[in-house]
Amino acid sequence: IGTFKPKKNLPEGSHQYELLKHAEATLGSGNLRQAVMLPEGEDLNEWIAVNTVDFFNQINMLYGTITEFCTESNCAVMSAGPRYEYHWADGTNIKKPIKCSAPKYIDYLMTWVQDQLDDETLFPSKIGVPFPKNFMSVAKTILKRLFRVYAHIYHQHFDSVIQLQEEAHLNTSFKHFIFFVQEFNLIDRRELAPLQDLIEKLGSKDR
Repeated sequence: IGTFKPKKNLPEGSHQYELLKHAEATLGSGNLRQAVMLPEGEDLNEWIAVNTVDFFNQINMLYGTITEFCTESNCAVMSAGPRYEYHWADGTNIKKPIKCSAPKYIDYLMTWVQDQLDDETLFPSKIGVPFPKNFMSVAKTILKRLFRVYAHIYHQHFDSVIQLQEEAHLNTSFKHFIFFVQEFNLIDRRELAPLQDLIEKLGSKDR
């Protein structure tokens, strides 16, 4: 599998670039609950857009480290433990959910997300171009699907993650992701069930 080309980088000096820099700076402070909050005076859609792009890039990198273990034979279905299996549909090219291997599913998923992020009508990169009315529902669908990649990695590939000494990186990324979606209520609790124990553990450390 080729790794996915990262989302077009935000132009330096642009407002979205500044927002990303702000996000990185507050992340460094170590207080994730605070780091995910909407900065004062900022547009919620824009904050969600910048962070969604960032999560996409992070997950891309994390999944990239374990692609050699996530194969058609090792992962014949896209699962997150024995109780959760995902079938792919995007509503346009594939309308009826299809059962496919995890690498195929993740390839479909990341390509679909990339297409959304590259769509200027959905994710405008120019200052002053408004976000569309359906932006929030698109962002929620993207984040819901990106969650499934984390869930698959944790359930099926955590041994490899530990071998590669990537677990701190994975945990930090996932904790940031979860705190972000919790702050703005972006993913339904039902969807988070495969990693519920981990989510509670991550949250309790922070109270």
